[in-house]
Amino acid sequence: MEEHVSPQADSEPTEVFLRACWRLPVDHTPVWFMRQAGRYMAEYRAIRERYSLLEIIAQPDLAVEVTLQPVQSLGVDAAIVFKDILLPLIPMGIDLEYVKDKGPVIHNPVRTIQDISALRPIVPEDDLSNVMETIQILRQELPAAVPLIGFAGAPFTIASYMIEGGSSRHYLVTKSLMYSDPNTWHKLMDKIAQMTADYLVAQINAGAQVVQLFDSWVGALSPDDYRQYVLPHSTVVLKAASETGVPVIHFGTATATLLKAMHQAGGSVIGLDWRIMLDQAWDHLGHDVAVQGNLDPALLLAPMPVLEQRVVKILEQARGRPGHIFNLGHGVLPQTDVESVRAVVEIVHAYELHAASNGEA
Repeated sequence: MEEHVSPQADSEPTEVFLRACWRLPVDHTPVWFMRQAGRYMAEYRAIRERYSLLEIIAQPDLAVEVTLQPVQSLGVDAAIVFKDILLPLIPMGIDLEYVKDKGPVIHNPVRTIQDISALRPIVPEDDLSNVMETIQILRQELPAAVPLIGFAGAPFTIASYMIEGGSSRHYLVTKSLMYSDPNTWHKLMDKIAQMTADYLVAQINAGAQVVQLFDSWVGALSPDDYRQYVLPHSTVVLKAASETGVPVIHFGTATATLLKAMHQAGGSVIGLDWRIMLDQAWDHLGHDVAVQGNLDPALLLAPMPVLEQRVVKILEQARGRPGHIFNLGHGVLPQTDVESVRAVVEIVHAYELHAASNGEA
């Protein structure tokens, strides 16, 4: 298991989000939200009326504007650059289309050795230069206290999209390839892992102060399958990102049975979803790692008293221990009222400040 060491005292960060990533004391729990920029915000919907998702990402000035919207509106403690996890597949030669009411569709899925051989290697600084420019501008535009998160999709999740040709419920084509032709599977995962490692390092070099690896679909696997088919490849990515010296968040959903293996793969912060209690998960992982989470996104649609109760319950489970970043267990849903999201930020910040003022944290 990779050991994650916090910065030396003379180089400790002042930003509350970065301090929490390194399990350093903070005066309030930092909070940000996956998909905190998006369809639930009127400002974003106004831009989407004029531009497609890929058009926004391709124009750094628009991507910067969208990234900044939740920072300005919500008071979150971190920004995450606006883009999509499948973006690197386009320069690799994947015919990717975003279809209304369906999501991403890949018209040339990857299922054979020949398909893998046809994938082009990419140079992120060149092939995804718009992302790097967006990051560079954001570092100039963001308040000093609000760090910028870069991100990428993890090898299993990216491979699943490529093999299935889009979203899936059961990952039958993916698992069929994995079980029936492990040699082809590992060749594909090797290629994705190297691309992803290079992509995250490029984002860090461009100015991202934290990176997150999204393994949104990995909960479809058993612990044994994760260790055999995924862990070695995720380790390559997480090791490369960690060696740059920035915090690395390792996130997945439906991963209650995979947490120890995910911790073994790497990451200074492990993301938790709502299917496991935060304190139980942290005890399971061990306290040499920070945790992020873990409110059910559906609770943002609940009545305010219910929402507040659930937010406070998570904060109580953290017990003021250094190394907790408040977030959802997955992304903000499009139906969400922005006022509910803003309320969560206020509850989280007020809870910790109140506890600290009473000598409880």
